[in-house]
Parts: sequence; structure tokens; C-alpha cells
Amino acid sequence: METLSTDVLIIGGGAGGTAAALQAARRGVRVILVSEFPWLGGMLTSAGVAAPDGNELAAFQTGIWGAFLRELQQRQAGGLDNAWVSFFTYDPRVGGRIFADWVKALPNLTWIVGRTPLAVIRQSDRILGVQLADIAIQAHITLDATELGDLLALGEIPHHWGWEAQSDWGEPSAPVNINDVNDPHYSLIKQYPVQAPTWVVVMQDYGAGATAPEIPDIPDLGTNLSQFEGAWEGYGGDTFLNYGRLPGDRFMINWPLRGNDYGVHLDRLVQSETTRRQYLQEARQHSQAFARYIQTNLGRRYGLAEDIFPNLANNFGGGAYALCPYYRESRRLQGITTIREQDILPIANGQIAALPLDDMGQVSAIALGAYANDHHYPGVNFPVKAKSLHWGGRRTGSPFAIPYGALIPKDVDGFMVCEKNISVSHIANGATRLQPVVLAIGQAAGMAAALSVEARCQPRQLPVRRLQEMLLTDKAAPAAIIPLFNLPPNHNEWSDWQRFYLNHPDKFPKDGHCPLSASPPLVAVEHLHALTWVKGTFIRPGNEEYLLTVEKGLSEESPRSVSLVTLRPEVHQSFKHLKSGNLIQVWGRLNKAGQWLLVDALRR
Repeated sequence: METLSTDVLIIGGGAGGTAAALQAARRGVRVILVSEFPWLGGMLTSAGVAAPDGNELAAFQTGIWGAFLRELQQRQAGGLDNAWVSFFTYDPRVGGRIFADWVKALPNLTWIVGRTPLAVIRQSDRILGVQLADIAIQAHITLDATELGDLLALGEIPHHWGWEAQSDWGEPSAPVNINDVNDPHYSLIKQYPVQAPTWVVVMQDYGAGATAPEIPDIPDLGTNLSQFEGAWEGYGGDTFLNYGRLPGDRFMINWPLRGNDYGVHLDRLVQSETTRRQYLQEARQHSQAFARYIQTNLGRRYGLAEDIFPNLANNFGGGAYALCPYYRESRRLQGITTIREQDILPIANGQIAALPLDDMGQVSAIALGAYANDHHYPGVNFPVKAKSLHWGGRRTGSPFAIPYGALIPKDVDGFMVCEKNISVSHIANGATRLQPVVLAIGQAAGMAAALSVEARCQPRQLPVRRLQEMLLTDKAAPAAIIPLFNLPPNHNEWSDWQRFYLNHPDKFPKDGHCPLSASPPLVAVEHLHALTWVKGTFIRPGNEEYLLTVEKGLSEESPRSVSLVTLRPEVHQSFKHLKSGNLIQVWGRLNKAGQWLLVDALRR
């Protein structure tokens, strides 16, 4: 068996692992990245979720997440304004090429494809590396970036799988007693120990009058298509398809309402390789059945987009089907710090969660997230405490920060996590699992691993303030740590205010707005030429709703009245102060699926 050695070893090529590998290698240490699939990016590529959620506001488009969006905008023909579930949808092949290009540009980063871990090399309370089928890799720091936290189990590192009761963390939305048959959530807990994954399938509009190849039935399973009845009730077929519309008249099918979420016997995912493969086969076939239902009910102009994902031996995906499911939950580390539901909820009378502090009262944040707390249990509506707010003409998730201690085991050295496997409760995982958050977690973990190698220390010994400073000043992708609505990364006061609240957490504003001495920079004139110019009358139908009655600027077939939304803080402030009846000019991008105009600039 071949033996390799490296400074940082990352097992798993998903969103977190890819970001960690990029950041550690850009710092200059030797990195080995091991991925199961030939595409890097996980949820964003291999799992087909090419419609990322969360961290969409301009102020939160930082770090590797922001760099990824900017690269997509350069490379994706047709733009990113295609669907209504996300402001950014793209061909997953484009996302895969971006990550591959970034990785291949780093000579100190070795990428090993097509391998999964078989064993963790452990000596007492220290992880020394990982064994693959034909390679043993030793490392100063090993990162578990697998989709299901496989190294946690292989290394016998304490972790959670499943729900916690209110008595564990005091979470307002947690069940009172997870083992009491009289608890109203008992049957839900037993049926769904974790959130249900989805095997994404990409469909294609072959055009009016065309006949797409028939999507085959799965007779051996006795698939009953009636289980999907009412999937788009209340939406309509067109709106349903436009939920995940991609460029090129394609549709990402990742639909939670009587759709292709699959939650049958989820414990099989962590029992054995055999039971995991049983689950994977069924989940992929469930998506095939849903695709057949869509074709049967919406017409044969819709079929599979056959050429999206590579066909791999011994894999259930390929063609129109993602290479793996979109996993929403993993084994979860028992870390130095555990993120609880109350840690992601806004401060009383505020719009933003409190900053996490360590035992010395210092800010321990290393990444940020902004998304609602979203849970998926097929056929069940599980209510959690709301954490969203109106912003820019729509709703967004209230921001929160990820503490460094959630990436580090309580008692094991030489090891970190950087995926959905961080130290987080089952309830709070509904907000921390999103793609931009995991990219930010991975970037922070990669930087921490590299700094630990440089200092010849363990991650738990690394001063978090040094990690924060290196993330803020990274040359390739500086990353925000403090979530502030009105501080976009191109503002000349950006780093000053980030540092100010790191040094003065007691002054952190409840509304998430820092007192800037200058307004956020306006959109460059040359950028305006690439946008649609529209003139019309501003209408405020509700307190946080904005419409434009169009007079000039859109084509004749476009709607005469469109919703106005924005991701930019200066436009958001303009919306809030405009009065109905004002004549305005806006520059933006029309999204026909969402029937909105995404505004980048405004003039009265």
C-alpha cells in the first residue's frame, strides 16, 4: 500500500471540503483533497442543487461564496436570473468547471478522485490520517468534509445523529421528550431521525410540439404515481417548473411538496455500506418516478436532460440524475461549542442573532449565515421558531455567525470538521446546512488548518483572533465574519467595521446596521449598460412590498407591472423611503420566473 504525507488532508469534495482545500492551499501549505466524485462542490454541483439558498444579500456575498458567484456571472451564458427559489441558478457543469479550475491552479494541492475512506488512523486522542483502499495518507490536520460525517464514525469521534429534546439545549422548537410515545412529535422523530435528502433530477423542455423520450416506469418496485398527486396544487405547472429553472430551458427538480424528498428508513444511511446503497437506489428511483409523474401530467414536451451529469460505474446517478443526493443532515460532531436554535434566532427586538462569545468574552465567530430555519420531513409540516424578515421587497433569513468551537472536537486533536457535520443541534442544522454557509465554514476550516500547520499547534490552540484577521485579509477571497446588512465587501470601511465589532462586541447593533460615514458605493456606470433600464411609477401595496407600473424600458410582451426586489443596501433604503406615486428610473434584471425586477440602481 502506498503511503503519502501532507500538511492538511481533506476527505470529501463537497462544498465545505472544496473551500477548505482552496483556502489551505492558497495559504501555502501542502494539501491533499480526496473526493468520491469527479466534480467538486458537492451540493452546488455533484448533488445538482444549482440554485443555492441563503447569503444572497450583497453584504453577505463574501469569501469563496462571493468569488464563486462572480465567476458564475462571468461564465454562465444566459445569466443567473432564471428561477424563483433562488437569485442564482446555473448549469451544474459550469459550477463543476469553476471549482476544478481553481483547484488545478494550485500546485501544492493534490486532488485524488474516486476514493472514499475505509479507516481513520488514530493514536490515543489524536487523528494521524486516513486509509483509503490503496493509499494511507498521514497529515498534521485531517478534515472530515464527507456528506454524512463518515470520519466521525470511522474514527470513533463522539457525535450525534438525530434529534435532541428541549432538556438538552433549551431550544424552543425541540420536542419535550423524544422517547415519550405521548409526545406529539414522537412518530415524526421515529420516522425521520434526520431531515430527508433529495435526489435531484434535471428535466428539459424539448419545446412546443416536441415529444421527449418517455421516462420509464419502475415496475419492479410497484411505483405508485398517485403518491405525487397535488404536488404543485396552488402553484400551477408553469410556476412549479420555474421554481428551479436553469439556463437552457432546463429545470432542477428539488421539490418538497409531495415531490422527490425521500425519507424512508433514513437510519440506513449510517448503518452499513450495503444499507446505504439500498437507500441510494430507492431515492434515485423515487426521483425517476416523480419525473415520470411530471411528464405524464404536464406533457411529453418535458423529458430528462440526458447530458448533465457524468455516468460513473457503480453509481446510481448520471445523465439527468445528480451523482448523489442532496443531503440536508449528517452525523454531527460533539464539539467544543454546539450551535443551538437560540444561537441562530434574532436578538429580542432586533433583526440579527447575537455574536457568539468564548469564555473570555471574545467574539468566536469565523463564518456567517443568513437563512430561515428550514426542515424537510415528507408529508409533515414541522413548525420551528421563525427567523426571517422583510428586506429589499422580499423575505430573507435573519443573519447569524458560526463559532470556531463548532469545528473542533472536545477531546480529539489533529482533526476538524467542515461540512454539515459541525457541532450543531438537529433543530439549528436547518439553518446552518445551506450551501453558502458550508462554503464559509470550509474556508474558515481550511485557513485554521493552514495556520495550525504554520504555528505547529493544534486547531484548539490557535488564537481565534488570528484566524479572523487572516480571513478578513485573505488576498484571493476576503471573508466577512460579522453580519451587517449595510456593509457590502466593496465598501472602503468594510474591514474597519468588521474589526470594530470583533473588538467591541458590546456595541454590536441589534438591527445589523453599522454607522457608516459614507454611503455604500453605487453601481459602476459601465455595469449599468449591461442592465435593463426601466421607468415607471412606484407603488407600495404593503409596508414591505414594492411594485413598478412600467412606462418605458421593457418589451411589449413583458408585464406592465412588476415587483421590485433588491440585494443592495442603498437600493433597499431608497425603497423604504419612496412614496407611492413617485416616478422613478431603475436599472436591473428582469426575472420572468419570479416576475420581479432585481434592481441594482435607482434614480428618482
